[in-house]
This record gives sequence, structure tokens and C-alpha cells, in this order.
Amino acid sequence: MANETPDRDATPTGPNERVTPGEASSHGGGFSYPGGPYPGSYGTAQYPQPNAPWPGPVTPPPGRRRSARMAAFGLVGALLAGGAGGALGYSLAESRDGGASNGVLGSPLPPIDGTAPMSPVEAVAERVLPGVVQLRVDSGGSSGEGSAMVLSADGLLLTNNHVVEAAANRGRVTAVFQNGDTAQAAIIGRDPSSDLAVIRAQGVSRLTPIELGNSDSVRVGQQVVAFGAPLGLGGTVTTGIISALNRPVSVGGDQGASEATVLNALQTDAPINPGNSGGPLVDMQGRVIGINSAIATTGQQGGSIGVGFSIPINQARRVAEELERTGKASRAVLGVSVGDDPQVSGARIQSVAPGSAAEAAGIRAGDLVIGFDGQRILAGDGLQAAVRSRAPGQVVEVQLADRSVSVTLGAAS
Repeated sequence: MANETPDRDATPTGPNERVTPGEASSHGGGFSYPGGPYPGSYGTAQYPQPNAPWPGPVTPPPGRRRSARMAAFGLVGALLAGGAGGALGYSLAESRDGGASNGVLGSPLPPIDGTAPMSPVEAVAERVLPGVVQLRVDSGGSSGEGSAMVLSADGLLLTNNHVVEAAANRGRVTAVFQNGDTAQAAIIGRDPSSDLAVIRAQGVSRLTPIELGNSDSVRVGQQVVAFGAPLGLGGTVTTGIISALNRPVSVGGDQGASEATVLNALQTDAPINPGNSGGPLVDMQGRVIGINSAIATTGQQGGSIGVGFSIPINQARRVAEELERTGKASRAVLGVSVGDDPQVSGARIQSVAPGSAAEAAGIRAGDLVIGFDGQRILAGDGLQAAVRSRAPGQVVEVQLADRSVSVTLGAAS
């Protein structure tokens, strides 16, 4: 699985082919194309060579003058008929120059129907697009692009940490709004462990905030719409469905971070590409249920293959509130190290930290975690992602292979 980075077709054209004297060649069933190997020939018929002298008059042999004259008259008649036909064709063509074509090209365009009802996706796009922002990030000799969403009328924006992290040290972030206006944005706070960041556009007002939904109510198969600036194409709208819930996804760590970010993500087949990061994933009421953050690809230069991942908005909301208020966010911990057991599904506890939430709840090394607060745990990364999606101090039920325990989650120091 490849991780999405913040930044990270041409229409085939060809020459019009013409057949000119002396350049014909046989092709297939006798069609002629430029570049022939033997000028002047077409099958068994011979064509005059370019610039060759025209032969002089031919005297018919004795006894054949009458037939020659008849042939000549026939030739004159054919020329006259051809000339009349050409004149008629030219006249008809000329008469149509200023008139309407008999085909569809001459038909008038249908009138614009301002009363036609909007489709559901159109209605969602009209509602959400004003609250979607394109971000341009510059840091030294490198640059990148991403997306964000408006949280407040005075310029508070939510995006991914990996979109703006390059500008954290004397870089620059520029916000581009749907009406084309731009503003410099300052980083308010970043949280690499959740891959979220809050920034503020400077000197703006009367922006249109997005509406938050409830990601706990999302169902597999429901229709969703993704917004953002894939490959720098701002204001892009794509549609799809929710493909899976609670999908553990490792998206790599912040520069200098000690561990990778593992998301408990919503999976969607709505096309998401580099540049969509930080943009909203919304339901059919236009309410944000996730933040587009990562994609799976089949190669180093791959784009969307219909496997995209979004941070659930309920998790993002808590982190964003803390980032706005304090500039940093807290993170829940269970206090265990885990591994995978090839014989069974679940997260095998390898060790328990002294004084941790897990120790207080009676979790021991060797226990197999198969569920976390109602979520099925299939492997170690699933448990890690589930813990990180919760808040410190939250009480959760942990299902072990032989029992269940109640755990009050701790906070990372």
C-alpha cells in the first residue's frame, strides 16, 4: 500500500492524410495513403507522372474515323454532362452557405432550463463547494498542494498534517478560495499522530463554513461525495460509496517522528488523488463525515484505483478543537505492545507497561484481543488504530479471547 503525499492525458493527435499524385501506394484492398513506393501506379492502372508532357493528337487508323468522331462526340457529351453536374452541385452548395443545414448541425440549441430540478450530487456540490479550500505549500525549493475545509467565517481551516508539515519551519501556505481569492495562512497546530492540522487564513471574513456530520452513523454502501484539488485541479467533485469501516491504515510518520501514523479510517471508492488530502468527504446531505487522507495504489506513480481512506470526522473534530485551543492534541494509549499471531485473528499482547491502563484493567502478556469497544480486531495494527481513534480518559470495553475487561484509556506523555 502506498501512502498519499501532499503533492504529489494527452489527447492523441495525428496528421491529416492526403493522397497526392505521384505519392499513392497500395494498402489493403487498394486504398491509397501517402508515402507509396511506386509513384504513378495503382494496381494495373497507370496515372500520369507529375509534369510529364501531354501526348499530341492521335490520328485514327483508316476505316475508323467515324467511330473516332463518335467517340469524340461521346467524350464531349460526357464533359458537358460532367460540367452541368458540377455546376448544379456548386449551385446547391452555394445556396446552402447562408442557410440552415439539413442535419443536426443546423438544429438550434435547446433553451437553458432554469427550472430543471438539481440531481442529489449537484445539490451537495452547490452546498459544500464554498467551504472547500485549495492549499499551496512552499518550503525552500520544494512545493506541494492539498486541500482544506472552512471551520469558521474568519478563516479557521482544517487539513491534514502531511499537507502543511513542509511549511512548519519558515515555509508558506497559501489558501485559494472558490471565488479565486487568496490569502496567506498560518499554522495554528499540528498533530502528526492523527495526521491533522489546523491553520488560519489571514485577513479574511464572511467565509462559508462546512457542516459537520456524525461518522458513527456511517454505513457501508452509502453514497458519498469527495471534494478537493487533485493534481492541483481546485473545486473537483467525485462520487462513490463507503466501501468499509474501521480500516486500519498506516500513512507514515511526520518528519522525525518515531512511529508511523495509523488511522482507523473510512474506506471509499470515490476517486481521491494526490491533492485531495485534507478535503472533505460528505454524505448526501452535504455534511462532512471524513477527511480525505490517503490512497492505495498499484505503483509508484499510481493514482486512484478506487481505494481511498478518510479520517472519521468525529475523531478529527476532537483533535481540531484541541489544536485550536492549545496548539497540540492529546493521544490515548492502552499501554501494551502487540503482534500478530498467524494461527488466529486478533492482536496478541506481547508486553504490558507497568502502571498503564492495560495493567490496571488486568490485561496480561499473552492475551489475545479480539474486540475493542464493539469493533472487531483482526490484527495488531487494528488495535493500534482503534486506540488512537479514542480520547484519553474514555472508558472502553476490550474483548479478550477468554474474557472482557473495562479499560480507562491513558494519555500519551
